[in-house]
Amino acid sequence: MDTGQRGFTLIELLVVMVILGITLGLVSLNAMPGQKQAMQQDAQRIALLLQLARDEAIVRNRQIAFEAGSDSYHFLVRNDNKQWETLTGDDMLREREFKQGPVTLMLDPPPALPDATLRIVFGREPVDKPFALTLAGSDGSSVIIRADGIGHFTVD
Repeated sequence: MDTGQRGFTLIELLVVMVILGITLGLVSLNAMPGQKQAMQQDAQRIALLLQLARDEAIVRNRQIAFEAGSDSYHFLVRNDNKQWETLTGDDMLREREFKQGPVTLMLDPPPALPDATLRIVFGREPVDKPFALTLAGSDGSSVIIRADGIGHFTVD
């Protein structure tokens, strides 16, 4: 009775290891978001936060502004002394950083002062001026947030 040894050869084990390595490599590449995907996620988050800020301005009966730089963005509220102060104590409208910074921001129509910090102000009225906010990455990709002036924000 021949009791041949059972098991895997070295070649079979190496083939399995190579297949596992390739599979893990593909999974890790797909799991890491690219700059375009990260920018798209930032734009969708900003669109939702802009809608929330607009609604908050109406409910609070105070102006709320979105202000952004190349690395982060935050929200401001106008106090009784007509001064802008950073909105604190609000978990949703807190300061956030862009996932893939730095980001170039362009507002259409452009702000009155060309060198001013990008600021979008929401008033107490339910109707505002429509605008388009473009986020552009260093790799040439861009995403546009469009506001229709009556509270709808879309990401293109």
